Amino acid sequence: MKYFLLLALFLLHSCATLGGKEPSEAELNAQAAKAYEEVKSKSKISTNAEWTAMVQRVAQRIARASGENFQWEAILIENPEPNAWCMPGGKMAVHTGIMPVLQTEGALAAVMGHEVAHATKRHGQKRYARAMQGNLLGVIVAGASVVGGQLLCKSSQCRLLTGLGGAAAGFAVAFFDRKFSREDETEADQAGQIYMAKAGYDPAESIVLWERMGAAKGGKSAPEWLSTHPSDERRRSNLRNWLPSTQEIYNQSPQKFGLGENIR
Repeated sequence: MKYFLLLALFLLHSCATLGGKEPSEAELNAQAAKAYEEVKSKSKISTNAEWTAMVQRVAQRIARASGENFQWEAILIENPEPNAWCMPGGKMAVHTGIMPVLQTEGALAAVMGHEVAHATKRHGQKRYARAMQGNLLGVIVAGASVVGGQLLCKSSQCRLLTGLGGAAAGFAVAFFDRKFSREDETEADQAGQIYMAKAGYDPAESIVLWERMGAAKGGKSAPEWLSTHPSDERRRSNLRNWLPSTQEIYNQSPQKFGLGENIR
């Protein structure tokens, strides 16, 4: 009950901060930028020069291929969790734990293309809107609460953001502790494959990527109807269906990097 009341006060404060309305894109991007700075200040940034250089060049190429004029930024975080993300407005991060799974620069381009697509397709705005419209019980079930002005939530990345409050804290919960819809994930898969092809990376590597991700999970995944993510099998099938058109985009790319460098 104590957490319920504290969370209610937090959400009322967030709504008041935004005038009782969903934030504009500029407001949400500002909240994302604030959360990103907090992540950077509290995370261990990788000192692996080779991996960092790879993340930076892939991020720049994918960002250009997307055609969006965001304030792009990318970091490589020391974190064993195999993950990557891109906030609204173009603030990106890759975890070191995903790099050995990827094996190639092309696979990294597939992952970053997918995450960038979440930003360019404004999926974060949709997720934030769903969080704002949800009832208090739904947010509590999602694992979020605010105690003594500090944010408590499930994901390891979200737990770093203990200094945030108000609307920025609301963004952190919505972004890190709530999932994209299955439709958003599928749209990001397709757009991400296009972005990597435009950037000069072989789009066929996006299919191999999900085979590697499946192997890394030991073949364990929830049935598709229990998950907001498409199954690995559905993802690979979709990517194969899209490949002929994205292969044409790749063939027209002025620079071709193929699979890029191997990840060692």
